[in-house]
Amino acid sequence: QVHLVESGGGSVQAGGSLRLSCAVSGYTGSTKCMGWLRQAPGGEREGVATINTGGVPHYADSVKGRFTISRDNTKNTLTLQMTNLKPEDSGTYYCAADRSEYRCSRLLSQPDLFDRWGQGTLVTVSS
Repeated sequence: QVHLVESGGGSVQAGGSLRLSCAVSGYTGSTKCMGWLRQAPGGEREGVATINTGGVPHYADSVKGRFTISRDNTKNTLTLQMTNLKPEDSGTYYCAADRSEYRCSRLLSQPDLFDRWGQGTLVTVSS
């Protein structure tokens, strides 16, 4: 099994930046597709960005141009660089992994299909 641990969350003012990291351990064959999901209080879990082993990213429209997802397959890490943050970006951010590389774009719109996700890290953006 794969184990995912997020870090880097915190509080920031609107317009600020944060960098989230995810440490991956265990069976990395289950990480063909990786992604970041988020859930606002009282809201549903939504896909923010996904990336396959080849480094091809997919982004939700709401974060395009502001967020950048990247992965280091040799260090088994996943990163989300977030800039120009808005209050609506607030929520708990989860690192997620899936064994299928071919449905990586689909997982962005159906994040609950990811095989596994971490415990989450909280991001709070104040106006």
